[in-house]
Amino acid sequence: MTQIEFRSDNAAGVAPEILTAIGDANTGTAIAYGADDLTASLEWLIREVFEHPTARVFPVTSGTAANALSLAALCPPWGSVLCHDSAHILQSECGATSMFGGGAVMRGVRGNDFRIQPDTFRAALEAVRWGDPHHSQPAVLSLTQPTDMGTIYSLDEISTLTAIAGERGLRVHLDGARMANAIAALGCSAADVTWRAGVDVVSLGATKNGALSTEAIVTFDDAAADELVYRTKRSGHVTSKMRYQSAQLHAYLTDDLWLRLATNSNRQMTRLAAGLADLGVEFVNRPDVNMLFARMSDDVATELEAAGLLFYRMPGSIRLVTSWQTSDADIDAALDRFRTVCEDAA
Repeated sequence: MTQIEFRSDNAAGVAPEILTAIGDANTGTAIAYGADDLTASLEWLIREVFEHPTARVFPVTSGTAANALSLAALCPPWGSVLCHDSAHILQSECGATSMFGGGAVMRGVRGNDFRIQPDTFRAALEAVRWGDPHHSQPAVLSLTQPTDMGTIYSLDEISTLTAIAGERGLRVHLDGARMANAIAALGCSAADVTWRAGVDVVSLGATKNGALSTEAIVTFDDAAADELVYRTKRSGHVTSKMRYQSAQLHAYLTDDLWLRLATNSNRQMTRLAAGLADLGVEFVNRPDVNMLFARMSDDVATELEAAGLLFYRMPGSIRLVTSWQTSDADIDAALDRFRTVCEDAA
């Protein structure tokens, strides 16, 4: 029986266009540590894609590095980063930001739909003992777009939150591990969801959406960029053969490849979610992009695994993630297997 992959978009392969770009970069020689022509041209491409004349880009090797280094450049060691309770930077990165940020504190903020709400954000800020050295001082608002539970912020919601942050002098970071999926779902531009909405620094994901081995930090804040020149080196993320990372990102962003790949993963999740809803499956989240948490008993989850479906099991639910590689045939076959298992369990 053929297994069908829903564990993670990280489990998918590399987009052919990106593999070709890596091969094209593998000719001749090039100067090391990001001083090559490909990396230089990547910066110009970033400025074009994000419609920002002074944006800067720093390729790194993981999303954790992109988040931790971005936040370390924005937050002083005595400061704190405010994010949603469910955020990856709080729940799944082993204190990386605190390490790279010299002890910066991560603080979770509640909010319905796995998103920070203006009222909960204001309440969190009002609870701070501002100016009291016994209390870490909020310095950064970090938003995850889309959230780690597959929901998205509208452009107006981002702008509202960044405006509140600005009232207190907080800078804004966006964790965009799946940002292409959010842009594709919203039908907006990269600029609209970032600097035009008040975002200073972005962790730009690529590996989950078809790249091989790279993520990036994109900055619209000159001071943060100047720090990142040194922070990326000190943390071991100025790779000697950076041209291979830059080649991946160049291909990823050229001719809207990143958005085309994300559009497929979103579309396949829409098909999967519609089919599961017809079967009466209850959802934990609203699958705005390519991720769905479905309530499922342990017994049914075990039967689904035996039917060749690959997914992550959570307490009382399963996580299903589609990717750029997920096909119509995958969804059709998966729904057939879900139908058989659910009917047997009824």
